[in-house]
Amino acid sequence: MNLGEKLFELRKKKNLTQDEVAEKLNVTRQTVSKWETNQSTPDFDKIIPLCELYEISTDELLRGEKQEKTEENNYNNEEKKNKNNYENMTKNQIKQKSAQVVCSSILIFIVAIAYAGIGTAVMMWNPVVVGCTFLIMIGWGVTRIVKHYMSIPKFEKTQEEEKQDKIVKKINDIIGGIGVAIYFIISFITMAWHITWVIFIIIGMIEEIVKLIFMLEGDEENEK
Repeated sequence: MNLGEKLFELRKKKNLTQDEVAEKLNVTRQTVSKWETNQSTPDFDKIIPLCELYEISTDELLRGEKQEKTEENNYNNEEKKNKNNYENMTKNQIKQKSAQVVCSSILIFIVAIAYAGIGTAVMMWNPVVVGCTFLIMIGWGVTRIVKHYMSIPKFEKTQEEEKQDKIVKKINDIIGGIGVAIYFIISFITMAWHITWVIFIIIGMIEEIVKLIFMLEGDEENEK
């Protein structure tokens, strides 16, 4: 945008006519018209009054620095947006994001279980408070995982990836079956049904770890 176009746009934003601008700057309407059509440029002594009238800096008027900064900020914001937008991620980037989400969520589960155990058995804190905090932490971890996997766009899977998914499903089915058996055995032996349900959380953690391991192994093979 040249100087004349910029002066025209600034005047329109202020809802001023050429006559009004001319009166405020003590020039003729024809002079203002010539500025806006690039037939002439404002004299040096009119630059500051113009900037004060349009409430801009001299750098913004003459160099457009503010506009450039705005465009740069918009670009940076778009970049940040793209980083969190699954649609703009490659398959490998999504796998890396999955690893981050799963690992951090598993850490939340571990901290929640440790907190519940120490809080009730060692510190003797109020079990209601401990239980509520425990459920909030678990819900937080589960929500992160569910939100992540629901946000992932569908990619066409290669034959190797489909084969890998079948193996992971079989392994996790076995882990789930063994976990349920362990749950009932321990529950009947200890009769601590109010605690043993935590086993299902541990099963879920193990299944996510299995998925993560196979996913990372697949990445290594693709790199080779």
